[in-house]
Amino acid sequence: MAAVDVAGEFETIRRLFAPLAHPEWGRGLRDDVAVVPSRPGHDLVLTKDALVEGVHFLPTDPLDTVARKLMRVNLSDLAAKGAEPFGYLLACHWSERCGWPERMTFVDGLRADQKAFGVALLGGDTVVTPGPASFSMTLLGWTPKGRTVSRGGARVGDLVFVTGSIGDGWLGLQAAQGKLSLEPDRLAALQDHYRTPMPRLEFSDAIRDFASASIDVSDGLIADLGHIADTSGVRIEIDLELSPRSAAAQVWYDGRVDEQAALEKLVTGGDDYEIAFTARAADEAALRREADRRRLRLTRLGRVVAGQGIIARFAGQPVPFERTGFTHG
Repeated sequence: MAAVDVAGEFETIRRLFAPLAHPEWGRGLRDDVAVVPSRPGHDLVLTKDALVEGVHFLPTDPLDTVARKLMRVNLSDLAAKGAEPFGYLLACHWSERCGWPERMTFVDGLRADQKAFGVALLGGDTVVTPGPASFSMTLLGWTPKGRTVSRGGARVGDLVFVTGSIGDGWLGLQAAQGKLSLEPDRLAALQDHYRTPMPRLEFSDAIRDFASASIDVSDGLIADLGHIADTSGVRIEIDLELSPRSAAAQVWYDGRVDEQAALEKLVTGGDDYEIAFTARAADEAALRREADRRRLRLTRLGRVVAGQGIIARFAGQPVPFERTGFTHG
C-alpha cells in the first residue's frame, strides 16, 4: 500500500529526527557531520547492523518495534564487548508504505529506547526506495583503553557460558507467523523477544572484567560459539542439554517427541541477543555473583579444549549439524 502524507527528506529530519539529536555533538542535524570529542583513557568502539523488511522483520511488524530492534541488536554487540554506548548514526530507507504516520511510529520507538539506554542520535541519512524498507545503524561506545573484549581470546581450560535463555528469538518468529500452538501469554512473551530483544548491557562490565572472549548470540548459539573457536584457534565443546530455556520455550520443548531435533532448532535459530563467552574456571564464582546481583541467569555450557571448531553433544554423542545458524548466503 502506498504511503500517505509523505514528507520530504529535510522536513522528516527537522520535525522527527532533530529532536533526537545529541544537544552538542549532533549539531542539531544541520551539518554534514557530527563532532565527538575524544575521551581520555578510552577507546572508541563502533558496531553496525542493518534490518531489512522480509529478512529481519515481518512486513506486518509495527515500525516502532522495528526501530527498537534496530537499536537493541546494535546495543547487544557493544554489551558483548564490554562497551558503554553513547550515540548512533542512522540510515532509513523508506519503502512505499512508510508515510508520515509510519515514520512517526518509527521515531517513537527510537525515542523510547534512547531514553531507556542513554544514547543520542548523531546524524545519518534518509532516502526513499522502491524496494522493501530497510534501516541501518552505527552505534558508538567507549571502553577503558585496551580492554575491549574480542572473539579471539579463548584459552584451553576456559569455561563456556551464556546469559539468559536460548531459542526465544526463533520461537518468537514462529509465533509471529502463527506457527505455534501455545497459551496466549506464552506466545506474547516469545513475540516480544523476537521484536524487542533485551541487550545485556547490565552485564557488560562483568564481561570486560572476566571474559577472555565474547560474542552476542545473533546468528545462533552454535554458529556464534563457532566464531569464537575459529578466531581463538581452539575447540569449544558444549552439552546441548544444558542450553537454557525460558518458561515458554520449555513448554514448547516438553511437547516435542524428538528432543535432540528440538534443541537443534533452538540453538541454531538465532535472534537471541544473549552474550556467549569464555572465562577462566577460577572466575566462575565471581561471575555467578555478578549475575546474581543483576538477577541475570547464567549457564555454563562446556569448556575450551585444544583443537578447532565446535563440538555439541546430546546424550554424550556429537551432533552433526546441517546448519549451525543463520547466514545471508
